[in-house]
Amino acid sequence: LAFCRGRVVRVPKGPLIRVVGTEVAIPCSVSDYDGPSEQNFDWEFSRETDFMRIVSTWDSTFTSEEYKKRVGHGDIKLRRSSNDAVELVIRNIQPTDQGRYKCSTPSTDATVQGNYDAEVQVKVISDGLSVSGSKARSSMSLRLSEGDSFKLRCSAITTSPEHTHLHVTWQIKSGSTWRDILSLTHEGKFQPGPGYEEHYRNGDIRLDTGMNDTYRLSVSQASSEDGGTYRCLVSEWVRGADSSWQKIQEKSVEIASVAIQRTDVVISTSNVSVTERDSLDLTCNITTDRSGIFQTEVMWYFSASPDDTLSDAQVLLSMDHDSVVSDSTLISLSHIDRNSYRLLVRDVDVEDSGYYFCQAAVWVPLHNGSWHKVVERTSAPVSVVVTALEPDYEVFLNASKTPKFSDDPTELNCRITNAQDTEANIRFTVSWYYRQRLRSDDVVTEELLATMDADWTLLLGDRSRERTQNGEIIFFKKTVDTFSLRIQWTSESDRGDYFCVISAWSRHRNNSWVKSKDVTSASVSIFWATQDYTLTVEAVKLKPFFVAGHTFEMTCKVSSKNIKTPRYSVLITAEKPLTDQSNPNGTTRIISLNQDSVVRLEDWTDQTRVDGVVLEKVQENEFRYRMYQTQISDAGLYRCVVTAWSPGGGGMWREAVNGLSNPIQIDFQSSGPVFNVSVHSDNPTIYQGELADLLCIVTMEGMALEPDDMSFDVSWFAVRSFALDREPILLASLDRRGIVTQSRRNGSSDLSLERISPLEFRLRVHGCEDHDFGNHYCVVTPWVRSATGVWQREPDIKAKPIFLSVKMDVLNAFKYPLLIGIGLATVIGLISCLIGYCSSRWCCKKEVQETRRERRRLMSMEMD
Repeated sequence: LAFCRGRVVRVPKGPLIRVVGTEVAIPCSVSDYDGPSEQNFDWEFSRETDFMRIVSTWDSTFTSEEYKKRVGHGDIKLRRSSNDAVELVIRNIQPTDQGRYKCSTPSTDATVQGNYDAEVQVKVISDGLSVSGSKARSSMSLRLSEGDSFKLRCSAITTSPEHTHLHVTWQIKSGSTWRDILSLTHEGKFQPGPGYEEHYRNGDIRLDTGMNDTYRLSVSQASSEDGGTYRCLVSEWVRGADSSWQKIQEKSVEIASVAIQRTDVVISTSNVSVTERDSLDLTCNITTDRSGIFQTEVMWYFSASPDDTLSDAQVLLSMDHDSVVSDSTLISLSHIDRNSYRLLVRDVDVEDSGYYFCQAAVWVPLHNGSWHKVVERTSAPVSVVVTALEPDYEVFLNASKTPKFSDDPTELNCRITNAQDTEANIRFTVSWYYRQRLRSDDVVTEELLATMDADWTLLLGDRSRERTQNGEIIFFKKTVDTFSLRIQWTSESDRGDYFCVISAWSRHRNNSWVKSKDVTSASVSIFWATQDYTLTVEAVKLKPFFVAGHTFEMTCKVSSKNIKTPRYSVLITAEKPLTDQSNPNGTTRIISLNQDSVVRLEDWTDQTRVDGVVLEKVQENEFRYRMYQTQISDAGLYRCVVTAWSPGGGGMWREAVNGLSNPIQIDFQSSGPVFNVSVHSDNPTIYQGELADLLCIVTMEGMALEPDDMSFDVSWFAVRSFALDREPILLASLDRRGIVTQSRRNGSSDLSLERISPLEFRLRVHGCEDHDFGNHYCVVTPWVRSATGVWQREPDIKAKPIFLSVKMDVLNAFKYPLLIGIGLATVIGLISCLIGYCSSRWCCKKEVQETRRERRRLMSMEMD
């Protein structure tokens, strides 16, 4: 296949049959070529034997003298459709153009392969197609009513010498473009145009053939969309040599201009406003120019919204084309004249407010005596507003209780006064609103606190829902004409303007309640002057000089302003130096006393001095803090954090303001020794399963101490990462009494912690695993005994971490699995050999009996 591949030039399979005077386009394409993507083409023509040059894409001098004029005028030209395809276009083809056309391509290939030209035969036939309209006139005008039927005819005949087929299409032009209605194709199939499929299936449009080559278009139940200019478009088709259909020419003729008179349905009255208990009178007018016998069917609808469809609307009354009216008590429908129908609704109610529209259908008699509906229209909706008979009353709002301070009660009374025309079917409800009070001129939207519906169900707003459910806000009806709002404990956020809205509800015929009137009261302002809370806290050290082991004592005095009957809660905090490892954040919460004088230890963790700190209330605004047997580690800045509380609603306390005292410093001047800590390991890189030794070494500088006068708390930590970017994990600890505490471990390795000398502590990790790697360090807390025999705690000291690396012993890890695998393979091989030997020896043995053969030598030919 690869050797047969080469250039291929293609033209349509001939002969190509074309009609004289039409435009002809002969395509030519090339494929499987080498060289540039854009190829050139030459066209030549021959009537008998010799070819004449017509036109070329690359050589302007290619054209023969016979074709230069037609090519120059554009009657013959080349139209390129792609890089490898062109079309030879001949306008107004003549019988002299009948013959053979050859398309050739200059070679751009490296080797000559394939074909470089192709020929096609073109046959020119005479124009035998004739298309005409009605015999009376070339084009007629029709004026019809909506729903009428009409028929249009056109004649199409061909005398072509070839076997051709006609394609007839009826078209309509209502604007600037023609649209297909229905076609009878050259293959004998009916094809409706876009948008006419449903009309064709319903039989509203039909195309029939008649005598004398006529084609009749029938349209039933014409609508306004069917108005326009109609024409008959006929095209002539012939089947080519490749069995494909080719259109050779097309003609059209305008048949008629059709005007459709639209039937309109209009309600004579525009928007209507009537008073409750009056009558509503509406008239439906039908506009049509239809003559002859017809009947009208009318139906009235009611809807609450103008956008509702007929299926959602309520049917009021109807009259069929036989003038039979459906029954109704309060609604009547009458026929005023031939095209007018009156709807009368008596004793209207507020619920009759809405949108009314009528639907009319025109019926015409048929030849068999039955009636046929030709058109149906619905009017635009008319808005009807029924004004209720409103009761007359006034609303007065006053405050029976006003707050002077926060948490005082507030009570508002909304009263109905001067009520008139309030009969038994009138009911009153209330809605409460709040508006924030601003000093500027900004507009503030009111917020709904609560409202009542017609059955006195209370609906809460977002602002008051939670407080009402908790009983802080109460809505109630004090008397028949008075509604009340009570705020049990008024807060500063409740300051503002309040007003109420009294709604009157009327009972209708179906016992439903409809709001008829709203009356808004004047607003009442709830406001009291407030000043900012002020809180001052002063801390005083009672003993200016003391040493370690003595008692530290300080007092906190509190003063406040603009707080109603305050109570105080006190918290003692200490700010330790940054070198203290027990609290890296710097601030420690020690002890607190709340507003009910309940004492609580916060972050005090020294178990040996659980009772070593005391916080007590000396006076209503004075508090005293004591710390017994102070240690050197207690050095830092001590403060009092005070919170003022004022009585809130429901016996609760409300936080008013916070205050912070001046710092009191505890500083010890010590001339004792200075301790340093370091971590050491002889082998920080070990294999799995081995023993890891880590030493925590304490050194002293300055004054020397006896071993019995010093002791240490040692804690070991590990950070499971190469960088110190994770939280440390406590491994084990050894207190100064020699008690070892270990944390829970998930692995199989074990820990041991021991003191090997007065200043050295050893941590051992037995059977190390891969998760035992990481940075390890120790934290040491020195304890020194003073001359008076009291043990003093020194600040914590953290050693620089050392990284422990755990490797895997590959030989030991694979030694036992290899030995076990070799042993199992050997045993299985021996068993397989034994089974094979036994099977061949005893189980599969067969005796084969061979037939006896006589062995004789061949005799020589002489003896034979």
